[in-house]
Amino acid sequence: MGINSDSDITANLQIGPTDQGMVRIYVQGETVDLPMDFDPQEALEIAEELKGAAQRAAAMVAGNSKKKR
Repeated sequence: MGINSDSDITANLQIGPTDQGMVRIYVQGETVDLPMDFDPQEALEIAEELKGAAQRAAAMVAGNSKKKR
């Protein structure tokens, strides 16, 4: 499965600090229970990647809506 593959899998996502000073991304679904811990600097890098991806996706949506006019 890749980034552009459709999926019927649903999961919950929780993000927050741990009591050990790490940032945890926790994914929980029907067949998965996945805690991922990152140091604060890694978490900031992930946040930058997420923001960049969101900006690119928004630009794609904006470009597609202009084409439909």
